[in-house]
Amino acid sequence: MFYMDGKLQYPVRVERPNPVFARALQQAIGGVEGEIRVCLQYMFQGWGARGPAKYRDMLLNTGTEEIGHIEMLATAVALNLEKAPLSFQEEAAANPVAGAVLNGMNLRHILSAGLAATPEDANGVPFNCSHVYASGNIAGDMLANAMAEATGRALAVRLHGMTDDPGMKDMLGFLIARDTMHQQQWLAVVEELGGYQAQLPIPNSHKDTEPHAQYAYAYFGHDMSGLVPSGRWTEGATLDGKGRFTSMRSEPLGEKPVLAPPRPDSGAQTDQVNAPAAANDPAMAQRGRSA
Repeated sequence: MFYMDGKLQYPVRVERPNPVFARALQQAIGGVEGEIRVCLQYMFQGWGARGPAKYRDMLLNTGTEEIGHIEMLATAVALNLEKAPLSFQEEAAANPVAGAVLNGMNLRHILSAGLAATPEDANGVPFNCSHVYASGNIAGDMLANAMAEATGRALAVRLHGMTDDPGMKDMLGFLIARDTMHQQQWLAVVEELGGYQAQLPIPNSHKDTEPHAQYAYAYFGHDMSGLVPSGRWTEGATLDGKGRFTSMRSEPLGEKPVLAPPRPDSGAQTDQVNAPAAANDPAMAQRGRSA
């Protein structure tokens, strides 16, 4: 159950409305780095959380906070649109230099929302929930959350640099500070669970099995020149403390794939159906004839 009191989490004020900046703010609402994404991500992770209840509670608390951030940004969009022109004639009268405001606006702010925010990004693309990650693995989800907050904070910093409005800078400064906390918060869960040494690989409930374990800590170089970029990932102890990094040129471990001919009723051409599967693989060809 959710409750609301009608008050903003942090004051939102706009001294100089800017409808083009309103469009930019849409990225922080419905973009892949935006607040709708993290809100739904934390909520679905919390609703599906299994294990210690405190992690579910933390996720749902933070997801609820993100609803408030959507509210703040939607308010900021509306305030930035308050003096937006509603027609090309109106804009041209105010600024004869030709369509600078209307051409830079998200026209759906006028046409679809009546000078209000919409659940989409800065290009008018509706938010896509495929960007919501809730795997049921707490360590994997915490790392996904830290990444989401990192890209969200980068976006907020860029928006902060785009505006000279004191009110917008103040609101974005608050959101940037919250992103700082949330990055720390998610990574603190990984540390509380024992850190990377205890949590890697994810999921740590499945062990690498022979004969594949030899590839678990080997960096593959695919550059045909033979150059293998070296770094922390190619030598020294692994982050989980269970092995040592190595590097090697990637070599094919299998042969070229050979598929059986298509079935006669598959919709393929006769030339495909009657073609031998592979001259050098009579067993595969025989399987194709018997299918």
